[in-house]
Amino acid sequence: QVHLVESGGGSVQAGGSLRLSCAASATAYKSTFMSWFRQVPGKEREGLALLDINGGNTYYVDSVKGRFTISQDNAKNTVYLQMSSLKVEDTAMYYCATDWVPGHPFWTPKDWNTWGQGTQVAVSS
Repeated sequence: QVHLVESGGGSVQAGGSLRLSCAASATAYKSTFMSWFRQVPGKEREGLALLDINGGNTYYVDSVKGRFTISQDNAKNTVYLQMSSLKVEDTAMYYCATDWVPGHPFWTPKDWNTWGQGTQVAVSS
């Protein structure tokens, strides 16, 4: 069974940091790629970061490059998103995703077939 569970969200002041976790079932972690997205009400889900599970390569969209870091712990089947220098506009529900069928750039949500339930991040000024 493919299963993802996010955790680590919360409230933080601008300039602060949070680390999100995405615990994956063994089946889910066999997927080649995992990613982090976020969504605010009324807007499309936004891709942030991509991790090549086997090669360790990482990719980021410009809005988070240099501030967010995606990483993995293979012993725990877990992918992390370390977020630093947080801004008010980073406030969103954050999701991890797997089971990517590439047809578009990784930040395209429709190409990802398995999602967690999300974890809320609120950044205040």
